[in-house]
Amino acid sequence: MPTDARTNNEVGVSQLEDEGVELRMSADPTQLSIARAVAADIAMRQDFDLDSIEDLKLAVDETCSTLITMAAHKAVLSCRFVVNDDAVHVHAQVSSGSSAPPDRESFGWRVLTALVDSVTTWVDPASTGDGHVVHIDLVKRSAGAVNG
Repeated sequence: MPTDARTNNEVGVSQLEDEGVELRMSADPTQLSIARAVAADIAMRQDFDLDSIEDLKLAVDETCSTLITMAAHKAVLSCRFVVNDDAVHVHAQVSSGSSAPPDRESFGWRVLTALVDSVTTWVDPASTGDGHVVHIDLVKRSAGAVNG
């Protein structure tokens, strides 16, 4: 995945071979609304009920916010959304100067774990050999379809 810095708050969206969508944007809090909107749209298209849509939006917001606080200067935040069966899988990552994972004891992490069915995090060395890449994966299953 590209780790090149985005400028002027550019956002890149790619359709992936596995029917997923990848969103790449500057690791900047002003970009959070875009990630929330994509998450909500994907959940709506999967007929998630309104509570599940809102939970996914909040979880993506918390995930991206957490990664933004850990991001290296001019880092690119990548958020990949893949739908399997009745679940939305989100993989988010960002380059970081630190090898520390997100604080699993923080209030934000506790909120995140309450909103989704599963969440994991890990840190890898950057492929460039400089710094690290922090990952957060989450899965949100539909609590039920919207009656229509």
